[in-house]
Amino acid sequence: MTDTRARLGVLLPTNRTQWNDARHLVDFAVRAERLGYDSVWANDTLLGARIEPLAMLAALAPATERVTLGTAALLPAFRRPVTAAQELASIDHLSAGRLVVAVGAGFPGRSEIEYAVSEVPWERRFRRLDDTVSLWRALWAGERTFHSEVLRHDDLPESTPSYRPGGPPIWLAGGSPSALERTGRLYDGWLPYPPDVADYRAGLKSVSQAATAAGRLPDAITPALFVTVLISDDAEQGERELDAYCRATYGLPSETVRTIQAMAAGPAGQVAETLARYAEAGARHIVCRIAAPTIDTQLDQLIALGRAVMSS
Repeated sequence: MTDTRARLGVLLPTNRTQWNDARHLVDFAVRAERLGYDSVWANDTLLGARIEPLAMLAALAPATERVTLGTAALLPAFRRPVTAAQELASIDHLSAGRLVVAVGAGFPGRSEIEYAVSEVPWERRFRRLDDTVSLWRALWAGERTFHSEVLRHDDLPESTPSYRPGGPPIWLAGGSPSALERTGRLYDGWLPYPPDVADYRAGLKSVSQAATAAGRLPDAITPALFVTVLISDDAEQGERELDAYCRATYGLPSETVRTIQAMAAGPAGQVAETLARYAEAGARHIVCRIAAPTIDTQLDQLIALGRAVMSS
């Protein structure tokens, strides 16, 4: 990448199908740090067995020294808001302020069942998400009452304060017009996955405009990107592997997922070039999900990706 180089992060392969010993996930994160990656991330879903993201990041806090630890993305609706605030503040302390919390509200057609088993209504989920984040910040600041449109508390218990004043940065994962406006107005970062670089550039412009309208400085918001990557010298074999990954993850072929999510697949130089285009469009932190089936194959990809991106 050029002087517009973004920070580079990797999503941990926490899905149960990807590892035999969950402790190897800690080794994976430590290896990423030693390879020069800037961050490691854990995702969140109740659909399929995996290591819970906050437990994962708590385990990584004492095992790592430098990398940012993040959620990509956490769905707060699955947790009691006051308890989640304490958990996040605890990880912020354990990591000495290295936590970033990207949050989302779920996906229509996929997340309704997750809301149902969490005993949270699907309706007004965006309002609930914003109010939950506001409650967290109030708790971290030591406030004892909180009144919002969805959440109301008159006698909050004393809560664990965050390691950093104001709490860990909270990013919004979403690319709808509403998400862009809310990011600029309320959040510390933006983590979308648009498949077109032009859409990313336009979205970032909308976020900046919303920030200005809310009296905030646009550079107070970290522009990030979530992207699925796969390095393969054999283009046809790489496409087959990417398709298998998409079908296993979403039940959809890769050609369909490509129309929804950012993907960078092919030879190492081609992948690096794709990521560089997003960096040139304004992305300053790129979170890579590696489309490989096991932790061992992901480690090979981790090494190849680091070499391709960090040396370009």
